[in-house]
Amino acid sequence: HHRPPRSLMTNAAKRAAAVAAVDKHIQNGQVVGIGSGSTIVFAVERIAERVAREGLSLRCIPTSFQATQLIRQHSLLLSDLSQDSIIDVAIDGADEISAALDCIKGGGGCLVQEKIVASNAKKFVVIADASKQSELLGTAWVKGIPIEVIPMAYVPIQQKLAKMGADVNLRMAKSKAGPCVTDNGNFILDAHFGALKDNLAPKKLEQEINMLPGVVDCGLFVGMAATAYIGAEDGTVQELICPEQQ
Repeated sequence: HHRPPRSLMTNAAKRAAAVAAVDKHIQNGQVVGIGSGSTIVFAVERIAERVAREGLSLRCIPTSFQATQLIRQHSLLLSDLSQDSIIDVAIDGADEISAALDCIKGGGGCLVQEKIVASNAKKFVVIADASKQSELLGTAWVKGIPIEVIPMAYVPIQQKLAKMGADVNLRMAKSKAGPCVTDNGNFILDAHFGALKDNLAPKKLEQEINMLPGVVDCGLFVGMAATAYIGAEDGTVQELICPEQQ
């Protein structure tokens, strides 16, 4: 009995989490924040299925160029924060999610718009496969906290982060010479601090990073997720509810 390839198993887990979140939280008449990345593709597919089947009226707010394309491809109604400044529910993936439902996001480079959308949502729902779970942030995702920076400031910021104890790299582009450029025209520094605890507690670290001049925002999403849906490879889903939100 052969096991299916790992990527197919992971996709089954991602899809299960996405479907569970959409079925639980998406209702007629909502303004919906659409996250970015591989897991969100399954959520948008499910939203489109339900719109076709149930005739839902939804307005979708993207977090990236990729999300905008997904919304358009599925013929969903595209809106923005200037039209709909309050979002009923935002759904997004994560690169790592802790027991407290704090997240590291930005592996796909869309963290600034993702955080803007999530912070303007009444409810922020995270979907992920089980490989993204950890007790403490910085233990499962070891590529570092993504930090979007104004290009002229990247070297001084890199030096300041190194002084704070991080291993920092300027993220380089794939299929393009030079650095990765975000949808906002900025650079990304990936800063790995190890496990985020004690004097590197996520909330405190987020504030310290974001105070550095030239930092637009960082990929620490602390105390933002109301609920998370974690998919396993067998298609089962665990619903986690933030202790603060109960």
